[in-house]
Amino acid sequence: MSTRFSVRAVKIAFVVSLTALVTACATGPNANPKDPLEPMNRSISRFNDTVDDNVLKPVATGYRDYTPDLFQTGVRNVFNNLSDISSTVNNGLQLKGRETASSFMRVVVNTTFGIYGIFDVATAIKLERYPEDFGQTLGYWGVGSGPYVVLPLLGPSTVRDTAGLPVDFALDPVSNLDNSKIRAEAQGLRIVEKRAGFLAAGDMLGQASLDKYTFLRDAYLQRRRSQIYDGNPPDEDTPDLSQEPAPSAK
Repeated sequence: MSTRFSVRAVKIAFVVSLTALVTACATGPNANPKDPLEPMNRSISRFNDTVDDNVLKPVATGYRDYTPDLFQTGVRNVFNNLSDISSTVNNGLQLKGRETASSFMRVVVNTTFGIYGIFDVATAIKLERYPEDFGQTLGYWGVGSGPYVVLPLLGPSTVRDTAGLPVDFALDPVSNLDNSKIRAEAQGLRIVEKRAGFLAAGDMLGQASLDKYTFLRDAYLQRRRSQIYDGNPPDEDTPDLSQEPAPSAK
């Protein structure tokens, strides 16, 4: 995946989000308040599933089955280390002192003693990970999630999370590599590594007799809500996630 592709994906995501904002009020009375654009989202989800079944899943399966475990662990550690850079910034924007310090120290320790993150030395010395993205930062400061949307190629999201994508890309070291060939290879490897981590869960989901779309939607919204409130979300008075109360500052 090149930077040009990433920019196009973000543009598509914004078009979908703007469509959601404009048309959400025009949906029928029986529409799910969490998912007012369900027909469109289901269509995009089917497209994403086709791409996954024919491209991503086969490649990820080969990566998992034929790449040495030590190599896979090293790749995962490197990308986790890079994501800790973004987490440091977002924890800082949320005024979380302990989490910011821990994320920063993880980057320093793993980059220096872990050889650019190949070895996760920080976890071994009890420095915890606190993953954060800009969508979580927006939620922390009281921005409601807005309607659920499924983005082409990028998957489940909300209007709020989609709005945070440009900042996430700007903070991503891989997306900012100057060498286009290395950048594309690194982005491709990250996608494959991430997809390989979900192979077992995907197989179980495919075998279960349930609506995959509904399951993934509800799981995504529940997980994001938990992340916004650091694992302690308040009780919901209404199923409408578009008006979430702001988490109290820590």
